[in-house]
Amino acid sequence: MSDTLLSAELSSGDVPLVFVDLETTGGSVGEHRITEVGVVEVKDGQATRWSSLVDPQQAIPPFIQQLTGITDAMVRGAPTFAEIAPALFERLSGRLFIAHNASFDRGFLRAEFERAGFAFNPDVLCTVRLSRALFPAEKRHGLDALVERHALMPADRHRALADADLLWQFWQRLPRLVPEEMLAAQVERLTRRHRLAGDITDDLIDTAPAGHGVYAFFGENDVPLYVGRSVRVRQRVRSHLSGERRSAREQRMAQQIRRVEWQATGGELGALFVEARWIAQLRPSFNRMPRVSRQDPADAPWPFDGAVLVEEHDASPGQPVLHVIDRWCYLGAVASAVQAASVVAASAAADAPFELSTWRILQSRLEKGLRVLPLQDRVADGLTNAV
Repeated sequence: MSDTLLSAELSSGDVPLVFVDLETTGGSVGEHRITEVGVVEVKDGQATRWSSLVDPQQAIPPFIQQLTGITDAMVRGAPTFAEIAPALFERLSGRLFIAHNASFDRGFLRAEFERAGFAFNPDVLCTVRLSRALFPAEKRHGLDALVERHALMPADRHRALADADLLWQFWQRLPRLVPEEMLAAQVERLTRRHRLAGDITDDLIDTAPAGHGVYAFFGENDVPLYVGRSVRVRQRVRSHLSGERRSAREQRMAQQIRRVEWQATGGELGALFVEARWIAQLRPSFNRMPRVSRQDPADAPWPFDGAVLVEEHDASPGQPVLHVIDRWCYLGAVASAVQAASVVAASAAADAPFELSTWRILQSRLEKGLRVLPLQDRVADGLTNAV
């Protein structure tokens, strides 16, 4: 197989490649700006090169000018990033984004695109990580080391297009240096997929609860697909979307996902309550609906004088959560007894119904010794402490 054909195959099927390098005024995404962009686009083994100086609208530090050769005079009159953003976004979209220390380049571009009104979330492959995986005996994996080790031909150094072209040269060398299966496997393993499904990105998932909680997946037209719970919601959601899918059912669901919601619950018991409620309300197609047998009650006597609280504290940082249950109805999670009293009053006015799922969960836990606190006692304690 030719190097160009293999390169095309490794570009994630029909998805073309872009080798990208930036020059900037410094290393902080929040403080510094891009001064040059270089892109080598590769499709079907054919390379197209593009570059542009960028007016950073701030001074370039002297040591950066000396390193890159890009001066304040050179960028004066160059387009701003906002001016090149639409065309550059189109050039990069739908392509596997390959860069050296890729998180740096992606981070700067993502911030600049965001300021220009674009959401930039490409799949990313870092050539530093790829070099380390393919050549673990080597100690150095910087671009200079790759030039020396693989006889790359630099047209210039520390200029964006020249450095992007070095990455394309490195990519072309790889099929002759490592077995084809190993190369393909490492590319697949190391590619970080930031857009995982629909509008769901890896950055969005980073905002999910680290601890206990419930999550729900939705498909086209917001059709509910699946509700689940986990002790580590963020990790579980990410595994659904980017991890190994063990069954055809999981694959079918992953292909349909377009949106995700989640809720932190403070602990396992809260996750059980919320999961049961969401499944009953949403009736998601990939969940098995709970069966109701003839032995299940349509109602049951409430063994307490009023609403009760169950306190949970997640292992992850956060305040204790109070779960409010009244007459076999889960009313939600609150932070204080005063809030709980308001929730109970509202549910009484709405005549909250008996919930078989709550009865099953709470009855089982009470039989195992779950400690509950009558709400009226907690409210009384609060009033006493206030006095």
